[in-house]
Amino acid sequence: MKLNNDPEANSMNDVALSKIAMKSSSRRSLLRRGMAISLAAPLGVPVLQAAAQTTDHAGMDTGTPIATAGTDMQQGMPSGHDMSPVDVRDAVVVSPDTHGNQVLEPTIVDGVKEFQLTTSIVRWNILPDVQVGAYAYNEQVPGPLIRVVAGDSIRIHVTNKLPEPTSVHWHGLILPNAMDGVAGITQPPIEPGDTFTYEFIVPNSPGTFFYHSHFAADRQQTLGLYGAFLIDGVDQPAKTYDQEYIVQLGEWRIENGQTLPAMELEGMLPNYFTINGKSFPDTDTIRMKVGNTVLIRFIGTGQFIHPMHIHGGPFTIAATDGNPVPDVARLKKDTVLVGPGERYDVLWTAHEPGKWLIHCHINHHITNNGAEVDGAGGLTMLIDVAP
Repeated sequence: MKLNNDPEANSMNDVALSKIAMKSSSRRSLLRRGMAISLAAPLGVPVLQAAAQTTDHAGMDTGTPIATAGTDMQQGMPSGHDMSPVDVRDAVVVSPDTHGNQVLEPTIVDGVKEFQLTTSIVRWNILPDVQVGAYAYNEQVPGPLIRVVAGDSIRIHVTNKLPEPTSVHWHGLILPNAMDGVAGITQPPIEPGDTFTYEFIVPNSPGTFFYHSHFAADRQQTLGLYGAFLIDGVDQPAKTYDQEYIVQLGEWRIENGQTLPAMELEGMLPNYFTINGKSFPDTDTIRMKVGNTVLIRFIGTGQFIHPMHIHGGPFTIAATDGNPVPDVARLKKDTVLVGPGERYDVLWTAHEPGKWLIHCHINHHITNNGAEVDGAGGLTMLIDVAP
C-alpha cells in the first residue's frame, strides 16, 4: 500500500493496515484450527464433529493421531492424508506361500486382449511370521504382471472391492487422456462395487512400465496397489541376456499388529521393506551360471528412494523409464538410485561363482523392523551363481 504525507490519509492507511493484519491473523488462526481438526478426525467421523475428538494409536512413537482428514463432498476426493490402520476384519487371508507379480493371461474377444483386475483388502505375508493388511490387485502384492506387445488392442476391466474409491494410472505410457486414470481429473473415481474399463492401443514404446492407484495414492499405492506393465516390441532384437527378473520396491509400517500406510511423515516411516511383496530372507533367489547375464528391471513402486547395489561386479544401464539407452551412452555402475516412479533396466553378468547380493544401500532398508535376519533383511535378495 502506498503512503503519502497527508496526516489524515496516513491515519486512514493505518486503519486499513490494521484491518488487513486482523484479517490475516484471523485467517491464520482459522487455518491452524482447520489443520488441527483435520488431523484429529477419526476414521468415518465428519471433520467438524471431530473438533473435540482425537484417536490415538497404541505404539506410535510420536503420539501422532491416526486419522482421516475427511472428504471433499463436491469432488468425492480425500481432503488430506488418511493415516488410519487397514481394517482387515473382512479381508481374505492369502496363503503365505503366494507370490505377487504372477503373469495375468488375457482372454481374446474379437481380436482385443481383455484383462481383469480386481482391487480388495487382503491379509498378506511379507515374511512367514509377519502379516500385513494390504490393498491388492487380484489378491496379490505386487499386482499381476501385464505383458503385451506394441500395437495390441487391449481392454482392462477394473472392479473395485475396496471400501473406498480408486482408479488406475498407466505410469509412463502415452495414451488418450481419458485413459490416464487420474481420479477427479481424467475420470470419475471408481466407486466401491463399480467397474471401469480402460481401453487403448499399446503404444510403440517397448520397455518397463507399471500401473498403480491414482486415488489417495499416498495410502493405496504404498499399501500394495501397483504392478508391472511390460511392452515387447513387434520385432524384438536378439536378446543379450539369458534371463530377466523384475524388482518392485515397497515399504510398510507395522505397529502393534496393525498396518499403516508408510509415508514421509514423522511417526509414519516404514519399518519393513519388500521386493515383490516379500522381505528377506523370504525374497526370491536368482540362479545362474558363470558367464550368464541377467536383465534386472528395477521399478520404484514405493514412496522412498532406494540406491540399489549388486555385489560381484558392475552392471550396465540398458534403459531408463522405458527408454533404451544408446550403446555409446550406456554407463557401467554397481549402484543405481531408484526414485519413486523410476525404472532402470540393468544387465549384470556373473563373473565368479558364489552367492551375490542385490540390496538397497540405505542400511536401515535391509532390516526387518530394525533387525537383521540371516545376515540381512528387507530389500535384499540373492543371486546364486554356479561354476
